[in-house]
Amino acid sequence: MSACIRRVPCTVVTGFLGAGKTTLIRNVLARANGRRIAIIVNEFGDVGIDGELLRSCGIEGCLEDDVLELANGCICCTVADDFVPALDRILARARPVDHILIETSGLALPKPLVQAFNWPNVKNRVTVDGVVAVVDGPALAAGRVAADEAALAAQRAADESLDHDDPIEEVFEDQVACADLVILSKSDLLDEAGLARARRAVERRLSPAVKIVHGANGDVDPGVLLGLGLAVEEDIENRWSHHDGADEHEHDDFETFIVDLPPVAAPDELARRVARAAEAQNVLRLKGFAHVAGKPMRLVVQAVGPRVTHHYDRAWKADEKRATRLVVIGLKGLDRAAVESLLAA
Repeated sequence: MSACIRRVPCTVVTGFLGAGKTTLIRNVLARANGRRIAIIVNEFGDVGIDGELLRSCGIEGCLEDDVLELANGCICCTVADDFVPALDRILARARPVDHILIETSGLALPKPLVQAFNWPNVKNRVTVDGVVAVVDGPALAAGRVAADEAALAAQRAADESLDHDDPIEEVFEDQVACADLVILSKSDLLDEAGLARARRAVERRLSPAVKIVHGANGDVDPGVLLGLGLAVEEDIENRWSHHDGADEHEHDDFETFIVDLPPVAAPDELARRVARAAEAQNVLRLKGFAHVAGKPMRLVVQAVGPRVTHHYDRAWKADEKRATRLVVIGLKGLDRAAVESLLAA
């Protein structure tokens, strides 16, 4: 009997030059708790600086050969030439890695990179655990999408491999639209009004299912970023992009509603119902909490299409109503009554 091959989870960290991607990754390394993490760095606009910062991080367990730099151009434009060979080098090592972090160039479009994870020579070995977009809080609060637009223009001019010449606002929208989580960096530099402006600038481009996490100095719990288990490559065609055609999946075409259910008998039973509803009615995302009869713990339920995960996260609080409440997200025209019926069946 052949052994089951474990696919190594990869997290794609996207965002403009200076948004705080490297600081975030350093923080993840510092709090890795024994996990061996390899890093692919593509921020060539700083010619070696990001890779050097990570190599010389001084963090126990962070080895120099765990950091690979791709300096030949934007990663989404050099996937076959640079990215796949880098994966090969990491996966061929005698000491296996537990997770791979991919820091993209500021001008990279995440969707083409994630699509490469469906290539035959890639998909059986790695999976996209999640896409994290790091956005610059003070820049957004000031009405810009990047802190240093001149640096981005210089990066664009220096990259001969770049095959897309999108306005930076469109690159920003593509990065956010592909994200499973958004880190609003440098949030400590903003007052309440500034935070509200920055959040609004992101939210109007964001799927309703995606959360925004405030970050200061990259200090975000790695448990929030890693282990999402979303297999994004299997859902990537549902992620909106300017390159798909602007009319195809406008964010205004999403609709969201909440389904309240009675206590469930068992987690697997609920997961089967969720999967059936998602498949039959084209539900894009579902997430929420469930009360499992006889259990003191709250059950977290998440689904991307028909792929469902669930786990107990904590005990119900004494003053908290034990309930099953699920948020359902789909395109306009989703048959709410049919979804509710399948979830309640």
